[in-house]
Amino acid sequence: MKILATIPARYASTRFPGKPLIDIAGKSMIQRVYEQVKKATGVQTTVVATDDQRIADHIEAFGGQVVMTSESHTSGTDRCAEAASHFEDTDIVINVQGDEPFIQPEQIELLISCFQKESVNIATLVKKIDTFEDLFNHNIPKVTVTKDMRALYFSRNTIPYLRDAAQKSWLEKYRYFKHIGIYAFRAETLKQLTKLPVSPLEKAESLEQLRWLEHGYQIQTAETQFQSHGIDVPEDVDRVIELFKSSL
Repeated sequence: MKILATIPARYASTRFPGKPLIDIAGKSMIQRVYEQVKKATGVQTTVVATDDQRIADHIEAFGGQVVMTSESHTSGTDRCAEAASHFEDTDIVINVQGDEPFIQPEQIELLISCFQKESVNIATLVKKIDTFEDLFNHNIPKVTVTKDMRALYFSRNTIPYLRDAAQKSWLEKYRYFKHIGIYAFRAETLKQLTKLPVSPLEKAESLEQLRWLEHGYQIQTAETQFQSHGIDVPEDVDRVIELFKSSL
């Protein structure tokens, strides 16, 4: 399989303008994401997809590959799809979040392994929830899965609801999963997804992947042991640096 990793990056951000170019211990965040993705042995090509010339110039300055994309995209998925259209012989397209400077190459390789099954067209990662803080945090999407780890539903609420158990015992009685927001698609499937209209479930939960489920697509999941550490607001920078200072 020929695999393309795309990293969508926007300069404009309501909560953190210019986020891709912030300094993380001597390197920009987007450079750290790019270098981590390049370590994944299964990826042949890594590219940043952006609509901002400042980001594009920075990527080229450190020797990275960049594709300029439309300013009109409303999601990273659409931006990745446009970038992927420049690489017509690609089999699998990976959408890597541009705000996770310490994503692990093993996570990308785990995601790629899902496509050993020919029936898999979309894949993503999940992680076991270990704390009550995460279990009841509406900013952390949860996912329920089938016995063979296909996604049944994603929600900002805690799912499933354990009717006959006190909430303090839920983690003991059920294996809950949080969603780790990295995706991979067969190239043709990605093209199809960009043509789907926004769905009622997607609007209700503000979760793009529900559009795909609601239109009948299956999403394979794989369980990672690595925690996701995204940078959403300026206050996150010091926290993430502290977590990974030993590797800097």
